[in-house]
Amino acid sequence: MDSMQTKLLSSKPTNLHISPQFTNFSSSRINTCAFPVRDDRSFKLVLHQNHSSASHNFIYLPQRTHAIATNAHSSADTCIIHKYDSDQLHSITKQDKLGVLLLNLGGPENLDDVQPFLFNLFADPDIIRLPRLFKFLQKPLAKLISVLRAPKSKEAYASIGGGSPLLRITNEQAEALKKSLQEKKFHADIYVGMRYWHPFTEEAIDQIKKDHITKLVILPLYPQFSISTSGSSIRVLNDIFREDGYFEGLPISIIESWYQRDGYIKSMADLIEKELLSFPNSDEVMIFFSAHGVPVSYVEEAGDPYKVQMEDCVSLIIHELKSRGVKNSHVLAYQSRVGPVQWLKPYTDELIVELGQQGVKSLLAVPISFVSEHIETLEEIDMEYKELALESGIENWGRVPALNCTSSFISDLANLVIEALPTATAVAQARNNNCNDKDELDIMQYVVKMLFGSVIAFFLLFFPRLLTLFRNSSL
Repeated sequence: MDSMQTKLLSSKPTNLHISPQFTNFSSSRINTCAFPVRDDRSFKLVLHQNHSSASHNFIYLPQRTHAIATNAHSSADTCIIHKYDSDQLHSITKQDKLGVLLLNLGGPENLDDVQPFLFNLFADPDIIRLPRLFKFLQKPLAKLISVLRAPKSKEAYASIGGGSPLLRITNEQAEALKKSLQEKKFHADIYVGMRYWHPFTEEAIDQIKKDHITKLVILPLYPQFSISTSGSSIRVLNDIFREDGYFEGLPISIIESWYQRDGYIKSMADLIEKELLSFPNSDEVMIFFSAHGVPVSYVEEAGDPYKVQMEDCVSLIIHELKSRGVKNSHVLAYQSRVGPVQWLKPYTDELIVELGQQGVKSLLAVPISFVSEHIETLEEIDMEYKELALESGIENWGRVPALNCTSSFISDLANLVIEALPTATAVAQARNNNCNDKDELDIMQYVVKMLFGSVIAFFLLFFPRLLTLFRNSSL
């Protein structure tokens, strides 16, 4: 079971409907955990139920093929099992003009872009969540925060060359992904859509329409799902698809998270194992996983699965390392907190100090939520946290590079895209399949949130000095 765990596509139970053409299952509906995997020629669905497992040459097809909603992880998928191999899948899709949309955060390309980039970031209601009654404060608040934060952020970007390398690296990943798909006999046009800077998601969608793409796979470059990253981009896409008739009949598959994939886990383990060898006593090095933080309220109130997925991701990587004989101790912490609210703990900066006080001498930082180098790896980790570590008594410091265009990682992304192709369904059909009912808000809970939100909005608007608390992050 351990070897299959790293291939798990979804950590939650998945309801499976068995296609009528197969009679070797005793029931028409079973509750089980589905482990879709791919080898050189075929797709397999590994089923696990009641501590027993068996492999079958089937590929799962979720009926909720692309949940274009930020609460996509709140319920189990319903799946149809069909039998395919790679040749059959290629013949099915060869008449289509395939497109793959890579989603990422975006970043300022020069120092003049910093303030407007920050404005776009904080104007996102998935980043600063205000009560509905005070949504009109979103942009004024974003403007105020971005103006206050811009000087410090400009210093940070100046220290790494005057701009973010994220677009360049993402374009390189897009080109590498296209080549990898071609090697697997799948031809696709790759597009890059950034959430907060050019090329915006909307720009990529316009190009997709101009190129007359007939089947689209949407791949956020965030291994773990969060409402503030993948969720925010998917929400934007949902708005576009709802309003643009072009997408009514376009088959689309959205990959919401992929941190459990064997290729990703092994690629991360490869990088960690290599960096450990650069230390004089590699077995004494503590592996320090540093993930981008989110406010605790996202997890506890909004149901964000990010914390659970991050912890699961670290466990899978450690399991892979142990299978290779690497038994170093490890910790997980969260970086880049902003503002006066509580974020996921432990905080990276505080934990580094504590480890130094405890006598830890060698630390290997692993940026676990990032697949590309950017401000939070190149400046926050490489400069701020390294300096803090050395000041705290840690003598040997290292950092695992981001995956970027690592060949094994890109190859696995290509497999992920191919596996997603059969799940592509027209937006109109998926919309009909999705439940439209929403949970009713408890009236007292709603009133409390409104009052709390109004107090926060009042103080932030009329006492801007409080916003100096937002100046501590390098974004």
